[in-house]
Amino acid sequence: MPPAGTGRGFAGTWWGRAWLRALEDSALDVEQLRQGRRLARSGAVGAVSVRPGRLTAVVRDRDGTAHRTDVLLQEFGEADWGRVLDLAAAESGHIAALLEREVPPELAEDATAAGVELLPGIGDLDPDCGCGEWDHCAHTAALAYQVARLLDHDPFVLLLLRGRGERAVLDALERRSKAAAAAAGAEGGCAVTGVPAAQVFAARGAVAPLPPLPRLPATPGHPPQSEGEEEPELDLDAVEFLAQATAVEAHRMLARALSPAPAPAPAPAALTLDQDAVRLAAAEGAPVRVRARLAAVSGRDRAALDLAVRAWGFGGAPALAVLEEDWAPDRATLGRARAALAAAWPDEEAPVLRRVRARWTPTAHPDRQLRLGREGLWWPYRKEAGRWLPAGPPARDPASALAVPDPGDAAADS
Repeated sequence: MPPAGTGRGFAGTWWGRAWLRALEDSALDVEQLRQGRRLARSGAVGAVSVRPGRLTAVVRDRDGTAHRTDVLLQEFGEADWGRVLDLAAAESGHIAALLEREVPPELAEDATAAGVELLPGIGDLDPDCGCGEWDHCAHTAALAYQVARLLDHDPFVLLLLRGRGERAVLDALERRSKAAAAAAGAEGGCAVTGVPAAQVFAARGAVAPLPPLPRLPATPGHPPQSEGEEEPELDLDAVEFLAQATAVEAHRMLARALSPAPAPAPAPAALTLDQDAVRLAAAEGAPVRVRARLAAVSGRDRAALDLAVRAWGFGGAPALAVLEEDWAPDRATLGRARAALAAAWPDEEAPVLRRVRARWTPTAHPDRQLRLGREGLWWPYRKEAGRWLPAGPPARDPASALAVPDPGDAAADS
């Protein structure tokens, strides 16, 4: 297999990024990873040979010294392969993707749930390098980083590493699909004969077309206003505000459903009373009296509620947690964070960061800060008038989060 491209980025697809996460999460020596990234970016990794259980390439040092480098990954046994193929055959979506030479990310998730890890875990990547190092070295790390680029082009590389190439996987999947169809026919007491394609094609006009989709209203509707005397037990301002907020949410959901390629809606997370109060306060048009009630329910004063609403606008409940939680990452989380920070900048451009728990502040820019959320995202913060304020949405890359422009700079540009 020829060498993948060189340059700063290593992965752009789900599989490439998943390989990098697995590599960096399981790394014991961050310095070797850093040196390996540097070699891979410079084009020091030659043509990569991929075969069951083994990656091989020639990796050159900066002085031109060449080293035969191998990284070994345990092949799956028959039982593990049987589980992976059974999972693939059971889902029509998996079958369709594999036949299109795509490996669906959901297959990896389903396999993990079934106890089979497609991606390497801690200690799964076994190094063997001609430089003489007994453990992972910069050369094996460079080879592992280059594989992320290969997976961007062909995720079947990972299946080959686990023991079976693309053709073998597709042939086994076809046999399982035929066996399942035959078994279904036998259980029904008749053979599965299907319908000739010509017959289906000839009858294509016999089915009435679906009606056109409704048009999306230009704006959300306005609920009717109350009339007459206000009931003592009923806060009409609050009721009208809630009705309008519901209309806005319904309009948003309809717009997503009517879009040309609607994205699947994520399952809504259950909010606490405090979080829901901030969500409502963030809605457009909340009356002053309603905001005062929401502040009281959430246990905040007016200024604290405004700050919480600002955070909510950048990312909902996770953003609110980053604003108000001062948590300490465990050892594994801290290791992943350090690896992400080391990979974010070239060595000569890396800022000096002072860490306090899950917050990193550049010594050269003490008015800027990176906060690590529990979900692994980096959130930018700026200090204004002695207070730390959310400055933008989160990013996977800490350098991108730290580079978010100051609100004042954005206003000046406009």
